[in-house]
Amino acid sequence: MRLIFATNNHHKLKEIKALLSNRYEVKGLSEVNIHEDIPEPHDTLKDNAIEKAMYIYKKYGFDCFADDTGLEIEALDGRPGVYSARYAGENCSFQDNVNKVLSEMDGEANRKAKFRTVIALVENGIVYTFSGEVEGEIIPSERGTDGFGYDPIFLPLGFNQTFAEMPLSIKNTISHRARALNKFIDFLNNRK
Repeated sequence: MRLIFATNNHHKLKEIKALLSNRYEVKGLSEVNIHEDIPEPHDTLKDNAIEKAMYIYKKYGFDCFADDTGLEIEALDGRPGVYSARYAGENCSFQDNVNKVLSEMDGEANRKAKFRTVIALVENGIVYTFSGEVEGEIIPSERGTDGFGYDPIFLPLGFNQTFAEMPLSIKNTISHRARALNKFIDFLNNRK
């Protein structure tokens, strides 16, 4: 079965393909000749995930899925949250976002944080959503070179390696995206 993943983020696509490769053929937007940016105008992860999947479905007619992910930091009242990808500004880099969080967390005793992902599947115009989260903390400085985004500063609860220090094979068993994706896979496997 072929699944279209409504993303242009090659890091996310790599993670999803690693998780689904033995069951499904996953194609990112560029692999099906779609090269536009999809709007994310909403203030919840769920609404943005649905927006992205519906955008592709309505414009191109593909059944597809999309995700939206946010890092929620307790001491920052849940920021960056839905704005995680562009926390330091519209055309910022992953590093800009990490620097902004580290600056805002400088001297903060409460380091609790969680990553949340919502996946939206649009199939024949019907929307299904699946969510996952992982708790952890923001460490004071970056560690590790793998992963992307906030991975170098996020230490998942019960582990001594950041997401950026972990092999993808371990991250893909405990991450927020993996947890949401497992619910998505269970749905796909159990509906027929």
